[in-house]
Amino acid sequence: MMNTTVFREEPPTISIAGDVGSRCPADLLARYGEILGAGRLNWTEYHTLSRRLGAGGQGVVYLTTRRGTDNFTLPVALKIFSPERYESEDRYVEAMNRIAAVAARVAQIQQDNLLDVHNFVEQRRIRIMEMEWIDGYDLSRLLAPEFLEQTRANVADDRWKYLNEVIVTAGPRQSRLKPGVAIAIVRECLAALAALHREGIVHGDIKTANIMVKRTGNAKIIDIGSAHAVDAPPANRTCTPAYAAPEVLEGRENTPRSDLASLGYVLVEMLSGQQPFAGLQTFRDLLEAKRSLVHRLPQLLPADVTCNELLMNFCRGLIAADPERRFPSAEDADLKKGGAASFHRQLIVGGLASEYENEVRAWLEELPLD
Repeated sequence: MMNTTVFREEPPTISIAGDVGSRCPADLLARYGEILGAGRLNWTEYHTLSRRLGAGGQGVVYLTTRRGTDNFTLPVALKIFSPERYESEDRYVEAMNRIAAVAARVAQIQQDNLLDVHNFVEQRRIRIMEMEWIDGYDLSRLLAPEFLEQTRANVADDRWKYLNEVIVTAGPRQSRLKPGVAIAIVRECLAALAALHREGIVHGDIKTANIMVKRTGNAKIIDIGSAHAVDAPPANRTCTPAYAAPEVLEGRENTPRSDLASLGYVLVEMLSGQQPFAGLQTFRDLLEAKRSLVHRLPQLLPADVTCNELLMNFCRGLIAADPERRFPSAEDADLKKGGAASFHRQLIVGGLASEYENEVRAWLEELPLD
């Protein structure tokens, strides 16, 4: 029979020296009790805008420092939404209400590969979203040729050789990631999308600039400004044409499978070392290129990708022009037969697998801080 210990009362706090803490001043203890009994709290929060992290059609994002009491500081990101493209203040407020509603739902998901939203506030009628600051690089910067050049300047010859064989190497127009690393990033993005889609939310703007690779080696999807509920799409949708699914460009329904197509275009870019739709200016040319991308993969992708039928089929299952021919869901694209997990298992069986998150972390650690 197992004995059970029951603690009848809470023991006093004891210092390392073994002393029981003395009773605090009565007025201080009274203020503590007043706070607990009030049922509500309010305080003023201060931010210092340190550095502009990015800008786009919706506004500007700043790295800021949230300042509290007793010298507490925390780096966070603030997205300040611009009213410039709205014809009236009412339209701006209407759009902000929608974004705030989606942000509130995203904030409660708590998935490690999805941006953490802290708050949505208003200053002089301008809306501001407070988010976690992510220490790392967005994927578009990570793939830029100058980033690879900087890497070469900071590592020894043997390390450079290893990086080129396992992690990253030069591509036709930008760096390309080796298949194991690219799929590791895609799997983390699929996990984030699966969490969003389970809550009935479409991200709506998956692209390299909206995927952060943290210094820990993990990937994180950011920027939910274009996200919307599946059953309540906005009247005026926003997207990045080069990464938008064909049905989105045509003004048809934007669904979770549309996010999969966008992620598929990112995967092709990572594997090929070039943007699959670079230089296309007209709507017609862009749409035709997306419809024919499946057939152009053998010309776009390098030999270490085209030789692997499982990997090629996985790409096709993301980027198919017809949404019905894509994977049914982000979860299926990751875990079901023919999905990303199947490719990683294949690498393990073949003795070609690596600790990809740790490999990426080590790569980024070799570079100087911004």
